[in-house]
Amino acid sequence: MSSPDHDDKVQNLTGKVLIAMPGMTDPRFQRAVVLVCAHSDEGAMGLVLNHPLPEIKFSELLDQLGIDVEDDARHIEVRFGGPVEPGRGFVLHSVPEYGEDPEGRLRIGRALAMTTTRDILEDLARGQGPQDAVLALGYAGWGPGQIEDEMLENGWLTGDGIEELIFGADHDGKWQQALRAQGIDPSLLSAAAGRA
Repeated sequence: MSSPDHDDKVQNLTGKVLIAMPGMTDPRFQRAVVLVCAHSDEGAMGLVLNHPLPEIKFSELLDQLGIDVEDDARHIEVRFGGPVEPGRGFVLHSVPEYGEDPEGRLRIGRALAMTTTRDILEDLARGQGPQDAVLALGYAGWGPGQIEDEMLENGWLTGDGIEELIFGADHDGKWQQALRAQGIDPSLLSAAAGRA
């Protein structure tokens, strides 16, 4: 059981983005922008927003799952969501700000959710479903206190998730865009931590 003082210091990062700092040592997360989908004292789960997988086509994944792809099927971008369970898919998508969430949908913000059920893939294959959507393969996961420790070690900067970071196609520019949205000039960052 954690102390009340510790609980007061832990900020719930659900719906926030993690921006990899230049000193990030894990090559899978260098210059990564990660949307935190769930965060609690049990750990955190997120999806990388700026590592596309252009060699994987959404329609081919649907075929592998036995889902018929209709002529008006939506083109959905496939991304590397993270190194954990890389064969598992997560659809990150827009949702109405009101209403109840069906089973299998995790609301991340007022108008953003993540769904893991086959139903959403079938809707997208028919040209229906949410207005904005991407498919992430795998996810980023952290154990209890791990994400907080990595932030203290200058591995991540947190910020607000903006729609262009989530659904935008300029993957090469997302890291700089995320930093600028927090008022930080990316050219002024150094990989070395220190004091002035």
